Amino acid sequence: MKHLKTLALCLTLATFSVVSAQDKPTLYLIGDSTMADKKNPEENPEHGWGQVLPELLTDAIEVSNHAVNGRSSKSFITEGRWETVLETLKKGDYVFIQFGHNDQKFKDSTRYTNPFTQYRYNLERYVKETREAGATPILMSSIVRRKFNEHGTLEDTHGNYPLVVRMVANDLDVPFIDMQFLTERLERKLGPEKSESIHLHFEPGENPYYQNGKHDDTHLSYTGAKMIASLALQEIARQGLALENYIKPQVLEAEIVTLKD
Repeated sequence: MKHLKTLALCLTLATFSVVSAQDKPTLYLIGDSTMADKKNPEENPEHGWGQVLPELLTDAIEVSNHAVNGRSSKSFITEGRWETVLETLKKGDYVFIQFGHNDQKFKDSTRYTNPFTQYRYNLERYVKETREAGATPILMSSIVRRKFNEHGTLEDTHGNYPLVVRMVANDLDVPFIDMQFLTERLERKLGPEKSESIHLHFEPGENPYYQNGKHDDTHLSYTGAKMIASLALQEIARQGLALENYIKPQVLEAEIVTLKD
């Protein structure tokens, strides 16, 4: 009898573990290279800001990063990547939606979208299908590129795409994180010289991963990725979104330079 009770207890605990794992929410990320996981993170200086989110969130939520280099709101769908997310998306999950960098590629018909037509339609589709699955969509504008002119002014490179994200968020009543604004403040606060540290700037021979040097003002260093991910999470908390419950306290307490300008 004692062995039967022990067996019953083990089966109960095993069942509880399976149910708990199933009930654990997942944060899905869909987007481009600025958000994506990068290969060889131990050696590669480049990191997507979505790549560092597991460090900043508690173990009570999973992060499933589906962002991929070079994808637009269009190609992410046509390549079947969105369908892959939908296959496992469940009630209680979250989806970060951030496209724009590659939707601008007007010389590539597989990626380009008109901001006011197909781009908007794609964003609406992501939102509606996320909600149909019982999950929560969170729209995000693109992070800025580091483009300072000779006067030290940070220039916009995204045109109407961020505006359309705002419009969709407003019209469909979707949580909206203005990554363009947050990263613009960060770049301006750091200025033309210090802002190089959050991107990829190496002279030949300076970094073994980029033997020939690298000057990239779009993609992020680990430092930049962590700062930008922290800014996104702090804004989520400021808006009082439910996802706040999964953010580590030290992230919310951290003073990012943009908060003091």
